[in-house]
Amino acid sequence: MDTLSYRTISANNATVTRKWYIVDAENQTLGRISSQIAIILRGKNKPYYTPHTDCGDFVIIINAEKVKLSGNKMMDKEIQHYTGYPSGRRVTNPKTVLAKQPHKLLEKSIKGMLPKTKLGDAMYKKLFVYAGTEHPHTAQQPETLKF
Repeated sequence: MDTLSYRTISANNATVTRKWYIVDAENQTLGRISSQIAIILRGKNKPYYTPHTDCGDFVIIINAEKVKLSGNKMMDKEIQHYTGYPSGRRVTNPKTVLAKQPHKLLEKSIKGMLPKTKLGDAMYKKLFVYAGTEHPHTAQQPETLKF
């Protein structure tokens, strides 16, 4: 028997094939859609997933302003960021974020589910979130994903 046929395949940048997907966030729950997209960005949906390699695909999200939160989270949930100055903690709620910058809510949710390393930064760069139905990525011919 040939011993090469039983070796584990380790993906690298030369062997990874990337696809483009488009996801409509209208009437989708924030956490559920975020976790599914994080899996695609990491490449965990592929049979040759390798933890130390960016195996993920590109994801375009449209209608980010129409994402839903369950219960009273739209008003009660706290979204915070820190300015870097003393007493610079700023707290808002999802309703305010959706009114000002609709794409930020999904981006923050998905970024929190990715690794906090240089590899996670590379995965995050493959995410594109848009508030409306228009996006500038039609040349990539993205496939539609349904959750």
